[in-house]
Amino acid sequence: MSYFDNDGCSLHYEDYGHGTPLLLVHGLGSSTRDWEYQIPALSTRHRVIALDVRGHGRSDKPRERYNMGTFADDVAALIEHLGLAPVHLVGISMGGMIGFQLGVERPELLRSLTVVNSGPEVKPKTPRDYVEIAKRWSLSRLLSLESIAKGLGRLLFPHPEQAALRAKIEERWPQNDKRAYLAALDAIIGWGVRERLARITCPTLVVSADRDYTPVAQKQAYVNELPNARLVVIENSRHATPLDQPDRFNTTLLDFIEEVERT
Repeated sequence: MSYFDNDGCSLHYEDYGHGTPLLLVHGLGSSTRDWEYQIPALSTRHRVIALDVRGHGRSDKPRERYNMGTFADDVAALIEHLGLAPVHLVGISMGGMIGFQLGVERPELLRSLTVVNSGPEVKPKTPRDYVEIAKRWSLSRLLSLESIAKGLGRLLFPHPEQAALRAKIEERWPQNDKRAYLAALDAIIGWGVRERLARITCPTLVVSADRDYTPVAQKQAYVNELPNARLVVIENSRHATPLDQPDRFNTTLLDFIEEVERT
């Protein structure tokens, strides 16, 4: 268990294995624990660093407005603190957004970028988008973290054989700091860097579950706007692909990184 300081905020990270550096960035309301099925597999070939984003896990939860630029600055500070650059960065959901933010602001820090079930903007464009975002914003404030956890568990892991995964969500989600969780949610809504995607020239892998919140076609559209990107679809998966399809995800990621390393 290790910590470093960035701009007065103590941030927790974990460091495993040896080799080319691979940095894992979790999603909203999550922590380093959500990479539990990746770290053992990835650290046999790489130095794997997993970060708790500010407001999450064992990192500080400052009482302030959060924004994607601050999150990306924290990641950049960790890369520089450990002398990792350039790094293979992997981000899921909000972590993928942080990866996009870092990619357009500090592209020299990235050897490759892997984005899982995410996108380069969260901007409502249709009446339905506005309704869905308003609904999520409101329910996140009205419902307890325990209620949100139960709903998420059923949404992400609906099958009987996924009971253990549902139990993980129901146990971990209520451990969030509600104020910090809402601050991070607010940082996501309205954010976007899509108009700057051309700055991300490193090899980029976009992983989409076939049953993610947003359709595969939406990911393919922004993949086409990236200079050096490809899309891989993982079947029988929802938003938490590294948890519900860990073997397929790990193999896809390792194959991609090994290909990048050969070039």
